Amino acid sequence: MTKYFSQRGLRFLLHEVHQAEKLCALPQFQDHDKESFDLMLDTARRLADGLLYPVFQEMDRRPPELVDGQCKVLPQVRSILREFAEGGWIAAPFSQDEGGMQLPVMVNTACLFIFNAANFPASGYLGLTTGAAHLILSFGTEELKETYVPAMLDGRWQGTMALTEPGAGSSLSDVAVTATPTDQGYYLISGQKIFISAGDHDGADNIVHLMLARIKGAPAGVKGISLFVVPKLRPEGAALVPNDLATAGVFHKLGYRGCPIVQLSMGEAGDCRGWLIGEPHKGLAYMFQMMNEARISVGKQATAVASGAYYASLQYARERPQGRPVQSKDPHQPQVPIIEHADIKRLLLFQRSVVDGALSLLLQAAKYADLSSHGPQEDRQRTYLLLELLTPVAKSFPSEMGILSTSAAVQVLGGYGYTDEFSVEQYFRDMRIHAIHEGTTGIQGMDLLGRKVRMQDGLAIRHFVQEVGSDIEAARTDGELAAYGQRLGEALDDLVRVTELKKALLQEGRIELGLADATLYLDLFGLVAVAWQWLKQGLVARGALAQGAGEQDSKFYLGKLATMKYFFHYELVRGKGLAARLGENDPVTVANQEDLFSD
Repeated sequence: MTKYFSQRGLRFLLHEVHQAEKLCALPQFQDHDKESFDLMLDTARRLADGLLYPVFQEMDRRPPELVDGQCKVLPQVRSILREFAEGGWIAAPFSQDEGGMQLPVMVNTACLFIFNAANFPASGYLGLTTGAAHLILSFGTEELKETYVPAMLDGRWQGTMALTEPGAGSSLSDVAVTATPTDQGYYLISGQKIFISAGDHDGADNIVHLMLARIKGAPAGVKGISLFVVPKLRPEGAALVPNDLATAGVFHKLGYRGCPIVQLSMGEAGDCRGWLIGEPHKGLAYMFQMMNEARISVGKQATAVASGAYYASLQYARERPQGRPVQSKDPHQPQVPIIEHADIKRLLLFQRSVVDGALSLLLQAAKYADLSSHGPQEDRQRTYLLLELLTPVAKSFPSEMGILSTSAAVQVLGGYGYTDEFSVEQYFRDMRIHAIHEGTTGIQGMDLLGRKVRMQDGLAIRHFVQEVGSDIEAARTDGELAAYGQRLGEALDDLVRVTELKKALLQEGRIELGLADATLYLDLFGLVAVAWQWLKQGLVARGALAQGAGEQDSKFYLGKLATMKYFFHYELVRGKGLAARLGENDPVTVANQEDLFSD
């Protein structure tokens, strides 16, 4: 079986770096232990190897089709959803009362990463249903829970999040789908939605949309948005009947082809029924639960795609002979595997630094999610703020850097990488959606700089500085890592300095100028956050080597240290340029008027 992730590397992060088993001391997770976590990882690997990876390329080459108003997908999708359900994966993080395993988010994230790395498009169906079911359980009535959740957790009904519209895009304040009240306990829904992932397919018996709409007479903007359950087929007694919801089209995509993205039309016959979740006009607040979960999930998916591409290019680099050492002038000397060339090593180190650095950051965010919900009461607010702060970073760093990482995989293969005989071209195409999904990178940057770093007068970023600072302090006593701790400290100082500069602009009311370079700020924050994760990994690796690790483990830990050094020497240094620009107030983009783009 082709390798698409490192089981050893995943366990290193989960157990040695982030010490997942400590979560078992919390009442919510007391039924678990290290052995049960490892069993979950092993089970996930077997499912991924046997069920997902074998159809990875086939799903891409046989994309969904719209036939007589029904979206048709690869037949294996149905069996994949059933297998996921039978194994308890759709409900794994839910409480036992809700039909779940009470699995920590951190461990669930690690398992889903395996699925994503094996076949990102196939695993997308799972995550959407989990998120939609969780939202109904969190805010829905008992009737909605009983009607929809069991069939979703059984893998028979697909869940979605239906936000985007033709005239709204990412601007949710412009949502125009309408909901008209009736005296029958439901609303009549009318309008269109676009870009709805898994929004229609024959791999499930029904599709359950969690849909944003505006009740007639509601306030303008985001304060007038409500959330509804809008099924494709509505339950009436023991039957399922059409709900006046049609698939108007299936989008043809660059990548991520195995999971359909569709356009929906509701209420053409005036009888599309939706059921309100929670209170009127609070839909966006409810939906943000699913959106925030989805943003971290997008980062995880991007990391997993980059992982698949990395291991494909690593295998090729080890097997492909080409050229000779640059110092050799003898054409009769045998060719060497390309992995012996310095620039190929650079491309591979770059990929590994992105994959393992981003994965560690995602597990860190998942750990904060567990602690903010189930940790000691006095620590929940701090970990909640850290999770909020890191969410846009954990979404965007792997999404943007993953594009570069999968591109590096193509480059390792050279001309072969540009052909569909090798998988890296599919990884490259599959990667591109992540910087768009669940809020573009620009939106994430504005969320981070405009809102997250200003929460509670900057308390979240102060907590972050303390977290990073504790690992910098630990590195000071290590002869090899002290210099890297100092480098991270300097980068952290730059981040704090430009944060204060930008906050001052925003406080002065110079909003456009203050947020103009929010994406650059997000880039800088991501470099600092991932360098922190690499320092954490370096500290653990150094400790293991000092304790006398065996030969095979020593190679693993030395590889970790080499990749850490690469990230600091090649990637973190880019932060100086970002900090320099962020320290300027020259309105280069703000001042550029539309007519200046004329030829």
